[in-house]
Amino acid sequence: MRKTARETNILRAFARTWAKMLTAHRRSTYLPPMEQMQPGNPLPSAGGQAVSRAASVKDRVDVALSRLETMVDERLSVERLRADELAERLSKLERQHDELKRVAIEVEGRLERAMEYIRSLLAADQQ
Repeated sequence: MRKTARETNILRAFARTWAKMLTAHRRSTYLPPMEQMQPGNPLPSAGGQAVSRAASVKDRVDVALSRLETMVDERLSVERLRADELAERLSKLERQHDELKRVAIEVEGRLERAMEYIRSLLAADQQ
């Protein structure tokens, strides 16, 4: 499918804006090479703000994930209880259905016998 000139211009403008976003000069949050941390070493004082900020963000994410897990677990337990109640109700309804089916079969049999009896009485009356 071929693009119109208008669509092409829109895409070019978007691409230029996107390229500017990608090449914008920003202060790096990484420590300079000489101050890079090694495992087990204490935090450097010069880059401490970036590390503490990252730790703060990580803690907030951990708290949010913990809350989300708690909410999911609560919802799951509520849904399990609901599913158990529905299964119990379904079982009860199936038992009632079977009982009503037996009663309907019994009533049908009685009606057939009554109709045969009535037919025999009418036949005897007509003779």
